[in-house]
Amino acid sequence: MTSNPASRHWGIAPLFDPEQGTTVVEPVGQGNGYWAGAPGAVYDTERGRFYLYYRLRVPRELGRGIECRIAESADGERFETIWSAKKQEFPTDSMERAALVERPGGGWLLYLSYVDPDTSKWRIDVAKAGHPSEFELGERRKVFTAEDCDVEGVKDPYVAVFGGLYYMLISYATRPAATVAEHEKHGTADIFNTGKTTSNTGLAVSGDGITWRWLGDCFSPRPGMGAWDAYAARIGTLVYVPPVWTAFYDGSASVEENYEERTGMAVSFDLRHFERITADGPILTSPHASGSLRYMDAIQLRDEVLYYYEYARPDGSHELRLNRVRVT
Repeated sequence: MTSNPASRHWGIAPLFDPEQGTTVVEPVGQGNGYWAGAPGAVYDTERGRFYLYYRLRVPRELGRGIECRIAESADGERFETIWSAKKQEFPTDSMERAALVERPGGGWLLYLSYVDPDTSKWRIDVAKAGHPSEFELGERRKVFTAEDCDVEGVKDPYVAVFGGLYYMLISYATRPAATVAEHEKHGTADIFNTGKTTSNTGLAVSGDGITWRWLGDCFSPRPGMGAWDAYAARIGTLVYVPPVWTAFYDGSASVEENYEERTGMAVSFDLRHFERITADGPILTSPHASGSLRYMDAIQLRDEVLYYYEYARPDGSHELRLNRVRVT
């Protein structure tokens, strides 16, 4: 990284030029609402293979999130699909980001976020498999519903294992301070796009990756007018540079920027308290269309960091992009 102990500079994660990235997956169409992204990436050291979860989305009037996939690669750039699930198989109005995790004792877990067809609220389930190509949706089990956490929706999990304990960072929708009719919150099956809530980050822990305990909020939007991240503060990934975790998060000023978030940065020593270091504006954006650069994930290898992110294209669609940063 770029830490310099002699100058008392520690724990600085490397950055990159978003324009210099490589397209990994293109959207299925052109224009606003066509997205390929929401990645969850991991490297299997035993097999020497990269695995990448992502979802494909079309405009709301055409169906929103239509398919999620897991792909495999030898180089982290050229991927081949090994697993997929369409929205009808859940069934759901839409699905979003998932976390793909290799269990310390062997096997794999896939934490899926999707709209519950019974409540129209976002929820998170987990499926188990011996290999990333073998997940069965019919065998998944609940991790959290909105009611379990006393919130209005839970989605977009990021999961990592520290000291044998599983940590999950979750995007959650806060309960409105004033009374709001149920159809106003969940009539569109996406409360995050109503303006009746904010998009915060919560934390949960687990000893086995299956049974979880909700700990509550750990990172919130900044209150008040004018903040670029006043509506959303959704942590997407962590990069560890001892003794600091750098968190990259999706921020937006208002509901009008929902779906088009940009990336900010925060730091933590304990994964319970995060301090933002991008108060004046995002640190990573696209130069195109809305400027959106969101849903970032990172794989840390010995001599490089691979950043995967959803990136706005000139026509308003989003592609899934990779940027490799050499570690010095």
